[in-house]
Amino acid sequence: MSRISACFADLKAQNRTALLPFITAGDPQPGITVGLMHDLVAAGADIIELGVPFSDPMADGPVIQRASERALAHHTSLHDVLGMVKAFREQDDATPVILMGYLNPVEVMGYEAFARKAAGAGVDGVLTVDVPPEESHDLNQALRSHALDAIYLAAPTSHRHRLEMIADAASGFIYYVSLKGVTGSANLVLDDVAAKLQEIREVTDMPLGVGFGIKDAEMAAAMSKIADAVVVGSALVSRIEANASKPDKIGAELKQLLQEMRTAMDAV
Repeated sequence: MSRISACFADLKAQNRTALLPFITAGDPQPGITVGLMHDLVAAGADIIELGVPFSDPMADGPVIQRASERALAHHTSLHDVLGMVKAFREQDDATPVILMGYLNPVEVMGYEAFARKAAGAGVDGVLTVDVPPEESHDLNQALRSHALDAIYLAAPTSHRHRLEMIADAASGFIYYVSLKGVTGSANLVLDDVAAKLQEIREVTDMPLGVGFGIKDAEMAAAMSKIADAVVVGSALVSRIEANASKPDKIGAELKQLLQEMRTAMDAV
């Protein structure tokens, strides 16, 4: 059983929802990313989503786009990100780590080489935003040959047949994009999310994570009633951005928000 599957199984036995924070590797400077990952775990993170900086993102809103720009200003590469995960594993061999990014850096490295190096570094899953299930066979084959989960996005506009395709291609869990738009935009309508999650559950028994719009503890708690994982990204990255010139304060800022979310979720 993968770390991701084991994590969800343990949480289900405890009747708890996973808290899944996102940060961009190398933001605001590469030297603090590993420490921030440990801070997230200390604050209650169950799984970490680590963004691979990319110059031309299509799903990320302006907050996370700027995070990639800050990381790329330090020349943070996919090789560097894998090194960060490996360093994280020196102290934490339990918390699942998912890489979130885009195909270009993976394709440059080569699917097989990427999967081998990612698994060797301690990565557990990969979410490649711009690889639809129709085009995923070769990448998925490489990932699965190294016991890496392939995470896929489902959207409010995903129809039944497409949900079935996503479920067939995915492993670990499915990440539901809770709104039409990019990360950090708009406001969630909880009833709409609940209805779509029910539709997805009709085609798969995989855990369902929800992200793209969860900004505070109240929303995290509400979402934890209907989802298996609550994903928070832009709210954390905004705090990183606000303290980019004071990197020694970033860990405490992230821990404060994440602890508020964890407490609110556990109280539900």
